[in-house]
Amino acid sequence: MSTKISISAKKELLKALRERYRVSSKREKSKILDEFKALTGPHRKHAIRLLNREPSDRQAKPDYGRRIYDEAVREALVVIWEAGDRICGKRLKAILSTLVDAMERHGHLKLDPEVRRRLLAATSASTLDRLLQAIRKQAKAGKRKRRRPKKLSGSVRVRTFSDWNDPPPGYLEIDFVEHNGGSTAGAYIYSLVTVDVCSGWIESVPLLARSQELVVEALDVINRQLPIPVLGIDSDNDSAFINDTLLDYCQGKNIEFTRSRAYRKNDQAWIEQKNGSVICRFVGHDRYAGIVSGQALASLYQASRLYVNHFQPSFKLKEKEKQAGNMKKYYEKSITPCERLLGHPAVPGDVKENLELQAKCIDLLDLIRQKRLMLWVSTEYRFLGNILG
Repeated sequence: MSTKISISAKKELLKALRERYRVSSKREKSKILDEFKALTGPHRKHAIRLLNREPSDRQAKPDYGRRIYDEAVREALVVIWEAGDRICGKRLKAILSTLVDAMERHGHLKLDPEVRRRLLAATSASTLDRLLQAIRKQAKAGKRKRRRPKKLSGSVRVRTFSDWNDPPPGYLEIDFVEHNGGSTAGAYIYSLVTVDVCSGWIESVPLLARSQELVVEALDVINRQLPIPVLGIDSDNDSAFINDTLLDYCQGKNIEFTRSRAYRKNDQAWIEQKNGSVICRFVGHDRYAGIVSGQALASLYQASRLYVNHFQPSFKLKEKEKQAGNMKKYYEKSITPCERLLGHPAVPGDVKENLELQAKCIDLLDLIRQKRLMLWVSTEYRFLGNILG
């Protein structure tokens, strides 16, 4: 036979046992608890609390269980929330009375006195958030999610230092040189530097900002200045390089696009060497910013490109081998980038003729004078450019 009783029967039993339990002795109370526990099944301590508890008269409280915040209060709160730029409950609670007064003062809101009293009552921030929960869901439903840009690094093939295998002229390594003076705060000029891996021919263009659109425009300028057509471009993992703009540019011009490994500067050894020996040597490590400084750097690069490519010989690694735990390196004869192009069989004959003609027309002393003048101008204009921005 089941000993469980209904809730109503349990309440009747409690009502009958409470008075007898209070006036009984300790031994009698123990017997009453045993009987009550056997009939209703609660824990002994819980049974003691139930028998000692005073009966509650809930019907004496007419407001018990009544919803305080009705629909009129909620609609008024929604209006205030919109006027407060949809802020959170904690911030809305702090300025609720101010917003109501401001809107009523200018006739934008007219509340019933009882609704106003309930709205401005001691309300917690969690209550405000709960009242606004439904309207917040509706407001978020109309928002479009921000689309994350596609990660294109997987679409660009990785080329390491050992993967070049003596490429023909036309395969470039590209990189940025930042002219920020040691501080990345604010705007400053970037130099887009390109180096032909085969010959060491270097071209540079200053950019006022690190932008993918400006990178493509600068590559067009460099492509017109190079004596050879561009066959391939190898960059680091900078977002200004690894993007749809440069990828579409290379595909449209049938240029092979590769990238180095992340945090492996040796994969771009040629461009890293030229950044220091040419760009930083001529320009220095000062800060350049603004249009005036950019024009001065552009003039310096135009004056120095012929000097470096025609009259500055450089070594090129031929091979290396490990001997007794040490790496032994062998280098080719030190010649200029122009001489490497003239001696390479893959360079067309008309390109070689143009290079020879260009070399004969260059006045070395006049070129040095122009280079030094532009170097002085860029140094002097650096201060003016930094002031004018």
